[in-house]
Amino acid sequence: MLFNQTLQPAILLRRYQRFLADVELPNGEALTVHCPNTGSMLGCSAPGSPVMISRAANPERKYPHTLEMVEVDGGWVGVNTSRTNKLVREALENGVFPELEPFDEIRAEVKTGRSRLDFLLGNGREMTYLEVKNCTLSQDGVARFPDAVTARGTKHLRELLTLREQGYRAALIFCVQLGNVSHFAPAAQIDPLYAATLAEVADKGVMILACRAEVSPAGIVADKRLPVLCRDGQ
Repeated sequence: MLFNQTLQPAILLRRYQRFLADVELPNGEALTVHCPNTGSMLGCSAPGSPVMISRAANPERKYPHTLEMVEVDGGWVGVNTSRTNKLVREALENGVFPELEPFDEIRAEVKTGRSRLDFLLGNGREMTYLEVKNCTLSQDGVARFPDAVTARGTKHLRELLTLREQGYRAALIFCVQLGNVSHFAPAAQIDPLYAATLAEVADKGVMILACRAEVSPAGIVADKRLPVLCRDGQ
């Protein structure tokens, strides 16, 4: 995924009210931008961090600019979660996840019994329900999710398990938008229920997968697989 514009550099002043951030432009001007990330952004929201912002094509938007990425330890972290599904769809189409093949149809935003999941892959004989999560937290060289307690995330895991028990294939992909990590593992110290549920559904046949995205101001490409440990040390 290449950006269709040149991103603008700035310095993060603060992130607040979940969807807003104040930044300072190189000319010293302060600007409030949209921050499309529902997580806590733990580890990637420190005031003073270099950031990149984009400008929306819609002139009617209340906040025309969007926070796209934050520099952490010399590398970029993609924090715009509205781009995550596009990144994973590109990865699916480019064969990054062969265990989910074959499929000739990708349907987005699929309603199930109790939830709405991100994708449904089909090939005329078999269907795979797929949920996607954006990961921006790194601890000791390990990509972690979630960065805050997520009852909604646990609900999605339960829905995937229900679908698996009904005979469908079910999978969860963590899209890790940061570098310098060796593998993915759940953040049990942040949300022990989510971590325990992830291990449970994996044991019962839900596929837990992860890919790492190369994040740069030119674009973002999710084409590197990451090993997944549903339990640390295993």
